Amino acid sequence: MMMNKMKDAQYDIRDTKFLKDINYPIDLKKLNLMDLRVLSDELREFLIDTISKIGGHLGASLGVCELTLALHYVYNTPSDKLIWDVGHQGYIHKILTGRKEALKTIRQKGGISGFLKRSESEYDVFGAGHATTSISAALGIAAARDFQKRDYKVVAIIGDGSMTGGMAYEAMNNIGLLKKDITVILNDNKMSIAPNVWALQNYFNELMTNEAFNKLRSKVWDLTGSLDEKYSDRIRKFASRIEGGVKSVVTPGMLFEALGFRYFGPVNGHNVVNLVKILEDTKKMSGPILLHILTEKGKGPSFAAEHPQKIHALTPFDKTTGIEHKKSTVPSYTKIFGTALTELAKRDKKIIAINAAMPDGTGLSLIQSEIPDRYFDVGIAEQHAVTFAAGLATEGYTPVCAIYSTFLQRAFDQIVHDVAIQKLPVIFAMDRAGLVGADGPTHHGTFDLTYLRLIPEMVLMAPKDEKELRDMLYTATLYKRGPVAIRYPRGNALGVDCGEFEKIEIGKAEVVRNGKDAVILAIGNMVDNSLKAAEILHERGVEVEVVNMRFVKPLDSEMLMDIFNRFDKIMTIEDNTIIGGFGSAVSEFATMHNYKNDIFIHGIPDRFIEHGKPEELHSDLKLDVKGISEIIGSLLIRKNVESEK
Repeated sequence: MMMNKMKDAQYDIRDTKFLKDINYPIDLKKLNLMDLRVLSDELREFLIDTISKIGGHLGASLGVCELTLALHYVYNTPSDKLIWDVGHQGYIHKILTGRKEALKTIRQKGGISGFLKRSESEYDVFGAGHATTSISAALGIAAARDFQKRDYKVVAIIGDGSMTGGMAYEAMNNIGLLKKDITVILNDNKMSIAPNVWALQNYFNELMTNEAFNKLRSKVWDLTGSLDEKYSDRIRKFASRIEGGVKSVVTPGMLFEALGFRYFGPVNGHNVVNLVKILEDTKKMSGPILLHILTEKGKGPSFAAEHPQKIHALTPFDKTTGIEHKKSTVPSYTKIFGTALTELAKRDKKIIAINAAMPDGTGLSLIQSEIPDRYFDVGIAEQHAVTFAAGLATEGYTPVCAIYSTFLQRAFDQIVHDVAIQKLPVIFAMDRAGLVGADGPTHHGTFDLTYLRLIPEMVLMAPKDEKELRDMLYTATLYKRGPVAIRYPRGNALGVDCGEFEKIEIGKAEVVRNGKDAVILAIGNMVDNSLKAAEILHERGVEVEVVNMRFVKPLDSEMLMDIFNRFDKIMTIEDNTIIGGFGSAVSEFATMHNYKNDIFIHGIPDRFIEHGKPEELHSDLKLDVKGISEIIGSLLIRKNVESEK
């Protein structure tokens, strides 16, 4: 029924039976259990219709539709705390917590966030952009509850691959030791955590969560406590063996039980009526509980099964076919990197590709299909990825860790301790550097030049275009003296001809436009904007030199000395925070060599940047062509005023 409606060009929420009147969780309480089945269909239809127009992370939210309904139906939110892992799961949650009308603005400039955000709603208990954080946060919230002697439930919902991250198990181990009253819901969307043993598991789960069964279990424990210690211990041990033995045979929960959790599941995560009943039963229990549900990522539209990875995140698309509207003839930097790495790996059998649960997002799906034995997906475990790469490097291999800039932050200690100190030739390929757009502050790659520049032995570079990306990757594979990091932006490249691989001299910059009035020292994708800004100024009679610095570390000292000797006005530009970044490196150079030139450091200001299209954010921050030309113009005007004085 839902899919037939989906084919209609027009969607009107006023035609829905229940959703039109649902604005907050309290409205759900007015419905009976069977009504939730209809409402879940309406939610899916509304979500698909909305995201088809604006794009967004669709798959994970479609998968937790029934779970989200059941949670808000059973728990007294926001008094009871729901802590979501990965904001990708949160769209249905947002619809049910006062943001139904605002959903059409999600990830748009000035609109609501695509992730959980505390400043946006009291229902967003803990901000979530990166994965595996929910259980740790839940323990902190539960500990605070107990300190304050308050009475509310704490529920962590983890899934979409987050259980591949070690932080989740660290938190569960801590909870098991502390015996805190916390429920963890594992949303297993086919991540191979357990087999599908449906009939038996559902029967066993109903038994183990049944209120009468648990009352009997508690009475056995209470009654034996009044017996002679020798006999009571024997009876309790016997009862535990029976229960534990059955669970170890019938459930995949042995690990969770060993960590101190009572395990229930797996259960069908799309049977909303059954989910409500199970949640009502587990809500009455205390202590650490893990409920394991099985869901289908992207459940609903027929095209989801054909593109299981692609439906994770979509630009605007046709809601009947799933085909995205936006097409470009120019390949993305991601694709260019993946193609180049595959070419190089075919030439050099020592090259190994590593990523953290993102073969498509990092461009490694090509090497995965063509050279699968030299491709490793470690899951959402960036720390492990880096040290794993370090181990490979000790044995003469050339590991390439393809990890988004923002996610590589999670492995900072491993980069320092396991790679750089040992001078191991690990290559870090950082996609999504700079302002990535709609995913906002949790996903902008605006700190990498800073946090990598401070590490000794690190070579740090950024290409101005796709040819330079290929050449830098090639250069990195030849460099054996220590780690190399290459950062590049999200989105389409410039469309230049790449040709054959060429080695770039480490630490060597290049002048890409001559000038006499001022100079721009640019890095990465800011080179192209700087060239275009210089062309605008040329039309006004101002000649600005543009230097493609290429390397943030090591800097081209010879080039910089020439620049500082020829120009009074120097502007550095980067799409990284100005604190400790490329511009800071140039300023440090000037201080060390006693230069007194007028240096203007331009980049990301010292604040978190909200979401919006990259071009909108660049315009706001004057990192676009117009903004750069205006800043250079003002610097020269200031110079003329000072000279007249």
